[in-house]
Amino acid sequence: MNKSLRAAICTAALLPAAAPAQTSVQLYGIADAGVMWQRGSSPKIISGGADGSRLGIKGSEELGRGLKAVFNLEARIELDTGTQWPTLVNENQGYYLTRGMESLPAPILAAVRRSLQPPGGPAVNPEKALFDRTAMGGLVTPFGAILLGRMYTPGYEVFAAADAFEVGTGGTWGSVTGGTAGFTALGADIRSQRALQCRIALPSGLGGSLMVAGRGSGYLGLYNKFWGAALTYKAGPWDVGVGHNHGYDPRGAPSLRSTTIGGSYLWEDWKFFAGWHDQRNRNSAWLPTYIAGWDAQIAPALAPLGAATAAALRTVFVDNITINSQQDAASVQVGLQYRRGPGRIVASVAHQDDQTPSDSDATLFALGYNYYLSRRTDIYAVASFIKNDNEAQYSPATAGAPGGFTKFPGEDGRAFQLGVRHRF
Repeated sequence: MNKSLRAAICTAALLPAAAPAQTSVQLYGIADAGVMWQRGSSPKIISGGADGSRLGIKGSEELGRGLKAVFNLEARIELDTGTQWPTLVNENQGYYLTRGMESLPAPILAAVRRSLQPPGGPAVNPEKALFDRTAMGGLVTPFGAILLGRMYTPGYEVFAAADAFEVGTGGTWGSVTGGTAGFTALGADIRSQRALQCRIALPSGLGGSLMVAGRGSGYLGLYNKFWGAALTYKAGPWDVGVGHNHGYDPRGAPSLRSTTIGGSYLWEDWKFFAGWHDQRNRNSAWLPTYIAGWDAQIAPALAPLGAATAAALRTVFVDNITINSQQDAASVQVGLQYRRGPGRIVASVAHQDDQTPSDSDATLFALGYNYYLSRRTDIYAVASFIKNDNEAQYSPATAGAPGGFTKFPGEDGRAFQLGVRHRF
């Protein structure tokens, strides 16, 4: 073998050996499946009861001088169907969005309700995006991280840290903060696409994040612009913070604004949680979509009635959907976790104070138990009860999908859930 060939082989052998020290790529995920019983619907096999089932890839590369490139791609996976777009846990009709529209002819009102809540339609990820959960790349520097893409919002990270059920199962605080109108009237901006985020974490435990995004931002890309910020403290037994999100509708008018304060305190085998969440929305980013749906799906059927009648019926729809898509509510939650041997007890109480004229409050009570078979696998059981007032139709949710609605306004929502979760 000549010297130049030997040198080429040695060089090729050395390069792969050096790469792992500088570059790291990890495949990870969660497989979570179970059974959920809800009042008013049949037992159902579900995915993502305690944690949304997912498949992710993340990686980093050390660039020297304190710099590191990072990326994260995370896809939603529904174990019950193999798709990436979960439906509501039940198909009960939600009535809040169409209240005041009883003067519409019965067939028209039924058509409106079907268009607002298509049977079997996606309740999450209607765009059917591949990496709906996270799609992000960025740079970590000695002064903080700069990240770009689709990510959790600052306000939602504080909300999640204050939830005793860790935003999962029928006990999650989010079961009663989604807005009385249901899953299309989000009570918190969970993620935003087309976002730029700056993050910092100090050795003292203080941290912060700032997110800004332009046209096409928000979870569904409906915002004209969006910004959010959070200040956190994570040291010793404390994990607390304050976060604020602010979106703007397609016209640039202020849309959903939410503020969350809360966190947890760890004491021996106990972990205590508390949180306060305020949500206001006078200009729903969904409103243009609702009105466009009327014009495309309902208006053609009204042509035989004449222009004046069709216009009057449209006014009834627009006036009421404008009011019904607004939000003004504040909620509080307190809860705890208690670890004993291989198990954990979780309990919480949450109350949503609806401050609109509807006064449709809701109170959630939940009790759960996790039994850890290993560091990666646990089985869980959760019972939850929601007391609905007036026009509220909240039904217990899961980590992966909204709970849907009770059969009738003011009816109590109840659920029991069994599942198994494996992290890999």
